[in-house]
Amino acid sequence: MRVLIPAMTVCLLLLTGGSVPSTSFAQSQPAAPPASAQPPAAQAQPPAATPDNDAAAKHAKRTACLKQARAKKLVGAQRTAYVKDCTAAP
Repeated sequence: MRVLIPAMTVCLLLLTGGSVPSTSFAQSQPAAPPASAQPPAAQAQPPAATPDNDAAAKHAKRTACLKQARAKKLVGAQRTAYVKDCTAAP
């Protein structure tokens, strides 16, 4: 217990002391040009849909539909039908 308080004090002083110079350094740097100033050709196009992305998207959509069904308090066949309709919708 005797070592804990001084150790915590030293850690806090090091954390606050280390952030002060980095803050003043960041303020003295010139501002970078905005990202929108780059030509549109330099922006990368998203890759085509891969099976991994499709599976993740389907899982996320099904999970959202299940949450909605739970919120509507659907059970049994009604819940199954709702989830099928919800996941089939674009």
